[in-house]
Amino acid sequence: MKDNVIDKHPAHSLRGYKRVVVKVGSALLVDHESGRLRHEWLDSLADDMAALKAEEAHILVVSSGAIALGRHVLGLAGGALKLEESQAAAATGQIALARAWDEAFRRHALTTGQILLTLSDTEERRRYLNARATIETLLRVGAVPIINENDTVATQEIRYGDNDRLGARVATMAGADCLVLLSDVDGLYSAPPQVDPNARHIADVAEITPEIEAMAGASGTAFASGGMRTKIEAAKIAAEGGTAMLIASGKELNPLKRIEEGAFSTLFAARKNPVTARKKWISGHLEPHGTLTVDHGAVDALKKGRSLLPAGVTSVSGTFERGDTVLVQDPDGREIGRGLVGYDVADARRIVGLRSGDIEAVLGYPPRAALIHRDDLVLREASAQSAGMGLSGK
Repeated sequence: MKDNVIDKHPAHSLRGYKRVVVKVGSALLVDHESGRLRHEWLDSLADDMAALKAEEAHILVVSSGAIALGRHVLGLAGGALKLEESQAAAATGQIALARAWDEAFRRHALTTGQILLTLSDTEERRRYLNARATIETLLRVGAVPIINENDTVATQEIRYGDNDRLGARVATMAGADCLVLLSDVDGLYSAPPQVDPNARHIADVAEITPEIEAMAGASGTAFASGGMRTKIEAAKIAAEGGTAMLIASGKELNPLKRIEEGAFSTLFAARKNPVTARKKWISGHLEPHGTLTVDHGAVDALKKGRSLLPAGVTSVSGTFERGDTVLVQDPDGREIGRGLVGYDVADARRIVGLRSGDIEAVLGYPPRAALIHRDDLVLREASAQSAGMGLSGK
């Protein structure tokens, strides 16, 4: 095992973190046979989080379970649901889910507030800032935000599809220093343990390399929709924003307390130099609208902190408008960064490879100098490009 992985198992502790996001999977909250909420388990988790809050930590919850609860109430149990059935189940289940969380925390005299987000709410800058302000206000007055994807309005094309990545976006949005993913697995293994009996549990990951990504498997329960691959993607988002991420099993009662007592878990380290708030938002985009391929000269210029000029771009793909997020890749197809593009796709294609002085004659209007200004560009760290990890704030 390489140096970026610690193969022994130290005990992980949540004490000392000032702001903790706890993501809870559907398979933990809802009994897969009866479709009913696991009240005893939920109360035990609320006990754990109340104990952390008593130590002056801010606590946020990202909770799955609305559709799983709602389909039982509506008699839609069994088999895959149509989109409109999922949305109807979510509409019913969100009421029950919010009530359950509120009752669990009120046992500790804690108030909750429900926030329903769509992918667009965290991809569009103004809505992102509004959501962040709401979260910050709830935390300031001592409430516990209960956050879920707004499945009643989100379609397949505009949704997260899993609450692991939503949890990571919420964690970076809220400036959390730790994200805990509770699910049906107790961490990362060297291979899927269901397939390989010799798979080793990985306790700590300092950097997400291709080797780490290759360890990702799929989840094995009917209600769970994440899987280890989405957890790795969540870890990337979290780490880039300065948030450590812990994967742990939530199958037993008091899962956070069990982590403190030495239960298996995997900790993904946060970057020591996280990106700034604006670039944190850019780097966390899950749905870039296009790709700009650049030449080697442009790669070198970007590493020096310069803007991306049309002269260094060799091809444009995708469908985007000015202000959308696009990927920037090198001649070998490796992503080197992402940023907010300064031109619509049609004009971007017309000025590929042109020097600044030649652009106005082609477009017919005075051009912006850069396809992506350096203030709107987030680059992968040079030391981590080959590892597929880390964004810098250059």
